[in-house]
Amino acid sequence: MNSAHAVYAERPWVQQYHGQQQQTPRSADFDNLPALLVDSARRFTDQKAFTTCTANGMNGRMTFSQVDEASDAFAVYLREELKVAPGTRVAVQMPNCLSYPIAAFGVLKAGCVLVNVNPLYTAPEMEKQFIDSGAEVLVIIDMFTDKLKDMLPRTSVRHVITTTISLLFPAVVRPIVYYIQKYWSRMIPECPVDATFMLDALETGRRLQQAVGIDPQDYWKDLDRSTLALLQYTGGTTGVAKGAMLTHGNLLTNIGQIDSMGRSHIEDGAECVLTALPVYHVFAFSVNLLSFYMSGAHNVLVPSPRPIQNLQRAIQNYPITWITGVNTLFNALLNEEWFTVYPPKHLKASIAGGTALHRSVAERWRKVTGTPLVEGYGLTESSPVVTFNPLEGEPRSGSIGIPVPDTDIMLVGSEGEPVEPGEAGELIVRGPQVMAGYWQKPEETGKTIRDGWLYTGDVAVMDADGYLSIVDRKKDMILVSGFNVYPNEIEDCISKLDAVHEVAVIGVPDNDTGEAVRAFVVKRGEISTDEIRKHCQQALARYKVPKQIEFRDELPTTPIGKVLRKDLRAEYLKRNEQQ
Repeated sequence: MNSAHAVYAERPWVQQYHGQQQQTPRSADFDNLPALLVDSARRFTDQKAFTTCTANGMNGRMTFSQVDEASDAFAVYLREELKVAPGTRVAVQMPNCLSYPIAAFGVLKAGCVLVNVNPLYTAPEMEKQFIDSGAEVLVIIDMFTDKLKDMLPRTSVRHVITTTISLLFPAVVRPIVYYIQKYWSRMIPECPVDATFMLDALETGRRLQQAVGIDPQDYWKDLDRSTLALLQYTGGTTGVAKGAMLTHGNLLTNIGQIDSMGRSHIEDGAECVLTALPVYHVFAFSVNLLSFYMSGAHNVLVPSPRPIQNLQRAIQNYPITWITGVNTLFNALLNEEWFTVYPPKHLKASIAGGTALHRSVAERWRKVTGTPLVEGYGLTESSPVVTFNPLEGEPRSGSIGIPVPDTDIMLVGSEGEPVEPGEAGELIVRGPQVMAGYWQKPEETGKTIRDGWLYTGDVAVMDADGYLSIVDRKKDMILVSGFNVYPNEIEDCISKLDAVHEVAVIGVPDNDTGEAVRAFVVKRGEISTDEIRKHCQQALARYKVPKQIEFRDELPTTPIGKVLRKDLRAEYLKRNEQQ
């Protein structure tokens, strides 16, 4: 065994664990997700589980027992009324709202497979995912049903259930919210297909449950950890949409790993987590929806965090103790006077993921809120969390932390050989949270999982203590005159300028150097391209300094706020081809 192999085998990060990370995770007590959900409902019966908080302050809420009862009814509706079989794929397409936990938990309790679908998808994108997953049932928010008219007959979807943001809001508030959405904002189109409204589905489920004497536990009691629970679609490392097959065991393991890393700052039944990230995304699904549900937290669901002012009512009206988000969300909050003047006074900690957290944002966050903003790392194929920064001790700025318990990592070179600590290499992962594979794509699975290791496509370095830092995506690396240049490093440098609101860096073709560094900058104050270059020259090697700088009003992002470098690159190339 060479020295690099020996270092990874010795797991230097384990010395950074505290007692709680070495205890058996609480989720290990359960054979499947419904058993965990029912246990939480039993322990936190009448406590608030979910609140939907809209931008105008109107809201609805459910207790743990109400979520349990409604999801039971939905499970019965699926199995007894629609006659779906165990393992049937059920697509759920909606933003954050009370309907989501009812539908998602009901699907799992029915012994079916949940298929998360982005509600912002176009009709062709929806069609591709429905066909690939073989979904037979669709639960969809009423705002997007107009996309179903032409494409639905080409899919395997045979039953449609619609819901609305104001479902289960107080009787006085519900019609007001619906009227505003339907007639004032014209956000709700006429549904062009036969569909059942969620409330009617729940009433049917309750009636059947009482009439026949059904115990929903019979649907899920025999599910084990190897049973498929979730198809979570991802572009992965190839850009082709693929359904990551996440089992009950994958998700239960990751819930326990998340809980063990945050346990020092979590009090059962006493937390209030702000969920601005969409729960159909794997980050919020595992962290906010499942892990905090196990802990009995009150989950404040925000249907849309854009504009950022939509979060103001939630942050000011509820005792928020945890916030999860991406770099752009935290940066946007720090640019709001209402947030910086009156930061959440109950806040304990915040978690960043999904994309690189800029050091300047983390430092400003700690200064404004007096609480840590710690970065973790994960990907859809690992359920998703791989590493996390311990909340105890001094935070390590720029680091994604250490591997969560029961997780092995290695950094490897181009030939798959382990690299020495301090050297950059592709991060590969092995652990019980790694997916079973891609749905009906064995060749893609073989490219991503080799000899039991998940190849992430991310380049990282590890220090002597086992702390990891992501250098960048392997595919985003820029080659300037033979030198490797990583966009994250340049973005982090430029973002330190007070006049810079957001920045994204890509590589573009260059006749002299092969590729050149191009920065796209969104300003919040006056600054010139020369000032940006001079700032970079003080911190970066000359070949890393942006050769091209373009000011933009905004940057293209995903629904969770991750900047889309590929869109910027495609736009640049298309523009230059036309010149």
